[in-house]
Amino acid sequence: MIPVIDVAPLRSGDADGLKSVADQVGAACRGIGFFAITGHGVPAALRKAVFDASSAFFSLPEADKLAVVHGPQTGNRGYVPMEGEALDPSKPADLKEAYNIGLDLAPDDPELVAGQKFRAPNLWPELPDFRQTMLAYFDAVWDLGRTLHRAFAVDLGLNPDYFADTLDRPLAILRLLHYPQRLEGGRADQLGAGAHTDYGNVTLLATDAVGGLEIRTRDGRWINAPTFQDAFVCNIGDCLMRWTNDVYVSTPHRVTNPLSCERYSVAFFLDPNPNAIIECLPTCTDAENPPRYQPIRGDDYLESRLKATYEGH
Repeated sequence: MIPVIDVAPLRSGDADGLKSVADQVGAACRGIGFFAITGHGVPAALRKAVFDASSAFFSLPEADKLAVVHGPQTGNRGYVPMEGEALDPSKPADLKEAYNIGLDLAPDDPELVAGQKFRAPNLWPELPDFRQTMLAYFDAVWDLGRTLHRAFAVDLGLNPDYFADTLDRPLAILRLLHYPQRLEGGRADQLGAGAHTDYGNVTLLATDAVGGLEIRTRDGRWINAPTFQDAFVCNIGDCLMRWTNDVYVSTPHRVTNPLSCERYSVAFFLDPNPNAIIECLPTCTDAENPPRYQPIRGDDYLESRLKATYEGH
């Protein structure tokens, strides 16, 4: 039920290939909201290096992880401890820990110096080559996410580069995730990640071989997402759904912790630039389908979503 799409034509510059990929991506975005991509160009060695570095980070003593802890002033960066957030506020806090990396800005960057919302230095643990590996991977998946937006644009009847100037300084987050093994006798309603939709435009998820991601179909059933050795699992977020006036649909999903082992995944959330105006695209409205949402800045929208996730945790 999750289509697998070869996106290599997006990288080759072939117009017919772009249209073919755009048609497939658009069908998935209007349907289940999830799709997997191959032919993405992210080296397997880089992906392995990120997972190895993630395991090394989460194996650090708690005090070392707390030295780079996520907080109100860290610009959505740093370590989120176990049970530190609740993606489904109606359920117990999520049984996972995470580490967030944002766009790496120079110390004299004007937005950083001005203290603009979500502009902050990254918090780096004391691990060999960790920063170098993470920034190389961040750049690779950021480039891939921007390339995917060419398919979105073509499918929506826009110029392929329509989104380019809204994603050149994004509020993107690279998130390392560790889900501990579920213990017998634990709370049945506590999940690794409670049911939620993602906040941004698109998520590019790399997983290990351990399952756990579950997707809710349009008829309300929960299905297990497959794992892929080299593909990315992608899904539409609420921001792009809002931009498309609900032409694209974000899909609720959750993570169940495995019983027999730990689970690791690496998610890249591509949110637009802080000053991008999220408003109905010109091709997604007509007299019978007026805009459903008021325009909003990218940073204001993200702030509204994060507040609900962290309030009280």
